[in-house]
Amino acid sequence: MDPVVILILVAAIVVVFLVASTVRIVPQARRYNIERFGRYRRTLQPGLNVVVPVADRINTKLDVREQVYSSDPRPVITEDNLVVNIDTVLYYQITDPRAAAYEVADYLHAIDQLTVTTLRNVIGSMDLEETLTSREEINSRLRAVLDDATGKWGIRVNRVEIKAIDPPHTIKEAMEKQMRAERDKRAAILHAEGERQAKILTAEGTKQKDILEAQGTQQAMILRADGEAKAVELVFQAVHRNNADPKVLAYKYLETLPHLASSDNNTFWVIPGELTEAVRTVTRAFGDQPTAGPPTAAQPEEAATADADDTSDASRVPGLEAGSVVSLDAAAAADEAEKQAAAAVSDAKAEAAAAMSPQVPGRGQTSGD
Repeated sequence: MDPVVILILVAAIVVVFLVASTVRIVPQARRYNIERFGRYRRTLQPGLNVVVPVADRINTKLDVREQVYSSDPRPVITEDNLVVNIDTVLYYQITDPRAAAYEVADYLHAIDQLTVTTLRNVIGSMDLEETLTSREEINSRLRAVLDDATGKWGIRVNRVEIKAIDPPHTIKEAMEKQMRAERDKRAAILHAEGERQAKILTAEGTKQKDILEAQGTQQAMILRADGEAKAVELVFQAVHRNNADPKVLAYKYLETLPHLASSDNNTFWVIPGELTEAVRTVTRAFGDQPTAGPPTAAQPEEAATADADDTSDASRVPGLEAGSVVSLDAAAAADEAEKQAAAAVSDAKAEAAAAMSPQVPGRGQTSGD
């Protein structure tokens, strides 16, 4: 081959190599640290960049997007001497590529170790229950410490989250028992509260029912008393309007007596003192009828005889003395009184019927006034 051609090919190859070594294309969200003869020169930005061949070289390529780093579970001792395993999730972003490359040898390892030590300091001042319920506080304190320490490394810690807190197995069982007891307690409280509300509502309903029934009974008694008062008033007016004599009143009095012993709860029956006088009045009313002719001398004697008969008839009834009290068995006293009153009333009715029937002609008798 011709030496000239070979020389041209070698020159072309050298030119291509120099061009390739001179031009650097940096992708978006990437940063390249350039060293010249082993010393940091500059950081290449995204796009087309020109460097000095052979003299400049790329030391580190960094991604400036937000990164996520998840650490392994680490044992941590709480204030009440319990060992718990805690793993965290770290969100960070490189803000200064030069510092991230030259200020710390391995920034991920440094962040991990700083997270563990800070976490042990924070958890060591809390007991287990506070640790389980204070995640937000732990996250805030971790982020503050990490962001302050990693600032000089060119890294900004955006967020720190505790992914899991695993207490020992025995502690888990005790916590489950405690949780079950708390739930049973809340269930019992809710059940008792429900029963209390139900009893209160039932009592309120019973109270309203009793009030309404009492009001209804009151209105009924008022109306009944009003009706009875009007009935008594009408009867009283009718009696006075018709000018009823003592004979009619004595007859109605005897009709009322059997009702005094009609109750089953009566153990004593008080025989009023007016009973003898009422019987005598009725007997005199229906037994002694005046004649149409002029009175004779024998009439006073017959009247005395009739009074004696009335007295003897009244005296034949045992216990009819004025104001006497019969202390017998309730049923026997009621039956005896009813029989006596019924007999007296029937005798009075019979005599009244005989007196009101037409008289036989020739005797000169007229009906009683």
